[in-house]
Amino acid sequence: MTHDHRSPAEPRRAGARVLVVGVGGLGCPAALALACAGVGALGLCDDDVVERTNLHRQILFDDGDVGAHKVDAAARALRRLAPGLELRLHRTRLLPENAVDLVRGYDLVVEGSDNFATKFLAADACALAGVPVVHASAVRWIGTALAVGARGGPCYRCLFEDVPTDGAPNCAEAGVMGPVVGLVAAAQVDLALALLDGGEVAGQVVTFDGRTDAWRRHRVAPRPDCPLCGRAPRIRRIEPDAYVAPACAT
Repeated sequence: MTHDHRSPAEPRRAGARVLVVGVGGLGCPAALALACAGVGALGLCDDDVVERTNLHRQILFDDGDVGAHKVDAAARALRRLAPGLELRLHRTRLLPENAVDLVRGYDLVVEGSDNFATKFLAADACALAGVPVVHASAVRWIGTALAVGARGGPCYRCLFEDVPTDGAPNCAEAGVMGPVVGLVAAAQVDLALALLDGGEVAGQVVTFDGRTDAWRRHRVAPRPDCPLCGRAPRIRRIEPDAYVAPACAT
């Protein structure tokens, strides 16, 4: 007896093209959930390889994948679970020279990268291309997901303003609890599917505190002086020198 891997899907979701930026602790469970939710095509964007120390939270991989390209290993796992899914493999990091063209080929972006530079780049590229994006991050016990609509604000820069230049913890310094990323990725996909299905979730922030198992959902307001989505936006193109930052944990 066989079972259909797909859940009932709205028409827009069934034909949607979704790009997952970062196939790590957040991207792996997010990609799995999206594949099983009935999206039309799933893009995977990452330039890294599978490491043994990350297997406990990067759930698409196992010991046999260590050393393999994350995108290729993830595709093998997803094809086993969702054989009818169209997969698009981008064996590259999201970069200033490719970001806008890359996201423009999709209906929605799910961003779960491990560094601030990529997060801001994804935010800017999606705004310039008019593509909705759901950001997510997890550091230690705390995780956050933010939905941004195709029309922009409130956006990632409304909350965090600009790429940090110092004082931001890297993965080794901050760390992250494995179960937290799975839960935050579930919230991220919930927001993503709501956007695809026409839900009014743009501007919603979902936070999870793993120490208390507390969830919080609230809507943020656009910042009038935001350089990306404000009344007089200053970011009108991708400037490569603007995206340099230390890593953060996923």
